[in-house]
Amino acid sequence: MYMVFLVLHDRKHTDAVLAEWTRVGVNGATLMDSVGAYRLRKRIPGRYAYTTASTEEINQSIFAIVPDEAMALNALAATEAVIGDLSRPETGVFSYWPLTSVKGISKAPQGGKGE
Repeated sequence: MYMVFLVLHDRKHTDAVLAEWTRVGVNGATLMDSVGAYRLRKRIPGRYAYTTASTEEINQSIFAIVPDEAMALNALAATEAVIGDLSRPETGVFSYWPLTSVKGISKAPQGGKGE
């Protein structure tokens, strides 16, 4: 199993990315609002550097557990189909890595019973 993690710079793409992930077989994801420390430090110097971000600065972080590396790569392709090449600035950051232990989710294949 693999963890797929996306920090989406422009939150307006969230629904489209999730729809594409579902289309390629990624079912179930967790979403969190997030903001990078660099962005906050750049905005406000000194002791106020880590105060809350404005809504324009908030990214959407999306993560999901997928059964294999092929599915992780499918999620990457689906993401870039929506937002374009992630090598461009201010698009997002995508990563994935193998999991050595997972507890609390079904062993059924994505899209199967038990999700």
